[in-house]
Amino acid sequence: MAGSKSERLLNLLIMLLVQRHFVPKERIRSMLYADSSTDAFEKMFERDKEELRSLGVPVEVGNMDAYFDDEPGYRIRPDEFALPDIDLEPDEAAVIGLATKVWEHARLAEATTEVVRKLTALGVPVDVSALDIAQPRLSADEPTFDVFFEAVQERSAVEFDYGRTGQAKVRRRRLQPWGVARYSGRWYVVGLDLDRNAERVFRLSRVQGAALKVGQPGAYDVPPGTDVSAVARRLAPPPSTERAVVLARSGTGVPLRRDADEVHEGVPGPDERTTWDRIVLTRATVGLTDELLGYGCDVYVEEPAAVRASVVARLTAALATGSTTPEVSS
Repeated sequence: MAGSKSERLLNLLIMLLVQRHFVPKERIRSMLYADSSTDAFEKMFERDKEELRSLGVPVEVGNMDAYFDDEPGYRIRPDEFALPDIDLEPDEAAVIGLATKVWEHARLAEATTEVVRKLTALGVPVDVSALDIAQPRLSADEPTFDVFFEAVQERSAVEFDYGRTGQAKVRRRRLQPWGVARYSGRWYVVGLDLDRNAERVFRLSRVQGAALKVGQPGAYDVPPGTDVSAVARRLAPPPSTERAVVLARSGTGVPLRRDADEVHEGVPGPDERTTWDRIVLTRATVGLTDELLGYGCDVYVEEPAAVRASVVARLTAALATGSTTPEVSS
């Protein structure tokens, strides 16, 4: 089942991420693949490792003991997994596609909690702060995201109605999806258009109604060497960008600082609880509000005025509905 596979991939990701040392294969088997035979475990584990790597997750292999050539262990280094979440490179887009599923959907959030609970019960020291670097600033808010994501895992074709800008007519499309990527603030699915027998990219926000998986799982293979994010960037419309200026508390907003055009330290801020830095950015217009809201009260928007107004409106609406959304400086 797609759900169980997604949860298993998530369990493996979390297990390797929260431990600072290499994890022996036998521990991985006992916790995540206990019901599988030795042969089945070996096959599933190899597939799952390669699946994570294909999504851009840096699964590292090394010896458990530096002085002995014993059985290898596995881990994910948090510093290697902490990737920027805008202006996406291929690995970044794929990681966000997976990480968004981790934190935005209840069934996978429960799986995360379960893995940490099991490790703690075994007396294994874990560092749950490592999860913070993977928590996405972007949400998979498209209604059809789940269908396309699961179809990619299953290798199932999808049928859906699709509307294009400037065209009133909605057309039925059939696609073998290769992957889902975030580009310029929007979600795209990339795959083989069965009606045109050519690679195509479709924006999920333009899918009309429900998308349906059709046919049998395992019906196709993704062409070797396919870079889903690169295809999305090549085929999708070019992004529009704008200049943004925000204040960030010292030591926060690391992804913003990485790609900043300018950073001015020690400037006056909206409160005196901490010191503040001014960050000047060039960002994709779409999705900028969502990204900045994700930093909570650590970020204060100075410009553009439209983004600041959007942030204020979102926060006002959240307060009016009694939302538990963290306080955000605006």
